[in-house]
Amino acid sequence: MHCRAVNFSVLFRWFITALFCFSLTNAQENDSLNYPVPSKAGMYALLFPGAGQVYNGKFLKAGLLVTLEVLALWRYSENSQLYETYDESTHSLGKGRYLEKRNKYVWWAAFIYIYGFLDAVVDAHLHPFDQVMEEDLEAEKNSNDKE
Repeated sequence: MHCRAVNFSVLFRWFITALFCFSLTNAQENDSLNYPVPSKAGMYALLFPGAGQVYNGKFLKAGLLVTLEVLALWRYSENSQLYETYDESTHSLGKGRYLEKRNKYVWWAAFIYIYGFLDAVVDAHLHPFDQVMEEDLEAEKNSNDKE
């Protein structure tokens, strides 16, 4: 019985050693781990407008999206308040016009939010595009043929 335990222990050590060596020889390249993951970019974009762009490293685009989202929501709130407190003597437009403007700005806010989500996911997918297109595939193919 003791002999089986020793054999199991030796087999277990060989297995762990072989697994470790296999993982070292078949590991991914380091630079492939630096690319943004599209699902994470989408998750961040859904949590907060512009967060997916920040995750992708597109800070100017993130600032633009946040600014547009804030402006659309601010104009929505402003027109909503004007619609609710409408008085013909103090407002230049008809009550229905403030309702139309309120609805228009809530649609703009939704469009900007969805656009930010889609842009973050697509940008994460296309992040390595420039590097892939700069590679010389013919030279790589010729070097593989020589080996």
